[in-house]
Amino acid sequence: MKRTTIIGLVAVPVVIGGLYLLMLNGFLTLAAILLALAVLGMLVAAVRGLRHGHRTGPALLTAGALVTVLAVGWYAWNLNAKLGDITRVPDAVLGEGDRPPPPEEPTEALNLLLMGADNAARLVDKPTVAELLASGEWNPGDYLSDTVMVLHIPADREAAYVVSIPRDSLVTIYDDKGEPHGENKVNAAFSTYGPFGTWRTVENLSGLRLDHMAIIDYGGFKDLTTAIGGVDVYIPESVYDSQQDQQWDQGWVHLEDELALKYVRMRYGLLHGDFDRVARQQNFLRAVLRKTLADDTVGNPVKFTRTLEAVVRNLTVDESWTNGDLRALALDLRGLETKDVRFVTLPFDRYAQDLELGSVNIIDEQRSKELWQAIADDAIGDYLAKYPHDELPEPRRVS
Repeated sequence: MKRTTIIGLVAVPVVIGGLYLLMLNGFLTLAAILLALAVLGMLVAAVRGLRHGHRTGPALLTAGALVTVLAVGWYAWNLNAKLGDITRVPDAVLGEGDRPPPPEEPTEALNLLLMGADNAARLVDKPTVAELLASGEWNPGDYLSDTVMVLHIPADREAAYVVSIPRDSLVTIYDDKGEPHGENKVNAAFSTYGPFGTWRTVENLSGLRLDHMAIIDYGGFKDLTTAIGGVDVYIPESVYDSQQDQQWDQGWVHLEDELALKYVRMRYGLLHGDFDRVARQQNFLRAVLRKTLADDTVGNPVKFTRTLEAVVRNLTVDESWTNGDLRALALDLRGLETKDVRFVTLPFDRYAQDLELGSVNIIDEQRSKELWQAIADDAIGDYLAKYPHDELPEPRRVS
């Protein structure tokens, strides 16, 4: 039995190393199955040893199985606990005023509002978005949102579609209770009435009933890129950003920390201004998804935990979005690849000049109605087949 015990003790680190390599190469399900079989094998061997009157070997094998189960259990518990650390804000205000009705037929499809919150004076100490919402006293102008997206997840969970609404789009603005306040740029909804003002504005613009919202602080871009080791994007032509005093040279650029923030913020120096900034935001998000979904991130417990911590630290959601809902959605989307996430920008008709607002984007109402209806019908793939140029270009063609 001593020989068997020695072999078993040597085999344990070898097996663990092998399972780790499988995880890093994307074979998570296979690794989980083999791990379960290894634990079962240790317990069976321990029982057989006891039947033959041995004590030391079975004790070590049982201890090994127990430690393995506890380690895996702790890792799973730790990930779930981190979901509980996500900041949640009261959403009772959505019960006031009129909202688009829910779908007539029950559906598993989801429409989520994604927003980036930017502190206009980042060096000034001020309450967070969550603290302002909790206090019930939103301070207009303290926070902006130059990133407004609707994430549509079809009922079959085989894809995901991100629809960006450029910040200068001229729309009717609504407050958090659903009351209209005239036309303005869409980002005025967040600045003036907060996240739920944007929620109501997007619902009235699209006719969609949104299910949940997620807000990430722009500073979170820095933390997230650091956690995943940065991302690479391609600059097709050299360009200078006079506002941020940043030169972008043609070729591949590694984005991390402050440079990532400058990339998603830039619009000065870009040919199509606000629309090119939207394309950059989408391109950055695509690169982050590619890196986050990569085998060496998802399959690396340390790196994946660090990535999740970076997201949780900078994320705010509505309180109706429970841990169970988030966990179920993550499991549903576990097989999703970068190519399955497609990016679209709300169609626009023309640029215009407003005496008070300056340059604004006039939305193409007919095409936009088609897009929103395609989302409502869970058939946005058909829309993109009809209008392929509405989709984000491949990475080397994004300004």
